Amino acid sequence: MTDACPTALIEPNRLFRDGLKHLLAGTRFAAAAEYATPEQALAHAVAGGAGPGLLVVGQAEPAPGELERLRQGYSQARLVVLADRVTIDGVRDAMAAGVDGLLAKAVSPEALVQSLQLVAMGEKVYPTNLASLLAEAAAAPVPRATLRGLSPREQEILQHLMGGASNKLIANKLGITEATVKVHLKTLLRKIDASNRTQAAIWAMNNGFAATPADGPAGIGRAATA
Repeated sequence: MTDACPTALIEPNRLFRDGLKHLLAGTRFAAAAEYATPEQALAHAVAGGAGPGLLVVGQAEPAPGELERLRQGYSQARLVVLADRVTIDGVRDAMAAGVDGLLAKAVSPEALVQSLQLVAMGEKVYPTNLASLLAEAAAAPVPRATLRGLSPREQEILQHLMGGASNKLIANKLGITEATVKVHLKTLLRKIDASNRTQAAIWAMNNGFAATPADGPAGIGRAATA
């Protein structure tokens, strides 16, 4: 198979793991290795060496630091989590750990393969309902102490950013130029000590901001459909 992306499966449920291996067998993501636990996978990790191009991790509730350890142990691989249940805490932890994709285990086989294709291309893939999860988590008013001196316009841009909007879409929504959006974005990133849009979204989630949903696919990066 051309353009193969050897994949390592990490899943404690043998039946689900076998089903996933069978599903991926006819794709570029054929399983090259499989493990019941992250600890087993980490025991076979070769720092900086050749390894799988993709890790698919199926866990009900990842232990603290588990995803970070996998990210470090397989630094050259893309990392996708298949969650039993997608929650705002799970989204927050996955984003903070540098996970490339977070999907519900209930995703359809076609959507799963499509999402893995996007991840392999360098995209971030998160649930279609990410914007609503962010909004629910941010129902409480934002304390003044957490605003970091953000102007009302910068707060608006941050909320649109959380919803996955591009600079062009934000400009259209707010009736300003794309160049102005870039200036505001640069300033707000400096104020909250973030180096990119993803870090800004994590900071906003942790500080009670509500997302403004973008038109089109919800969430940061691409969104998978079940």
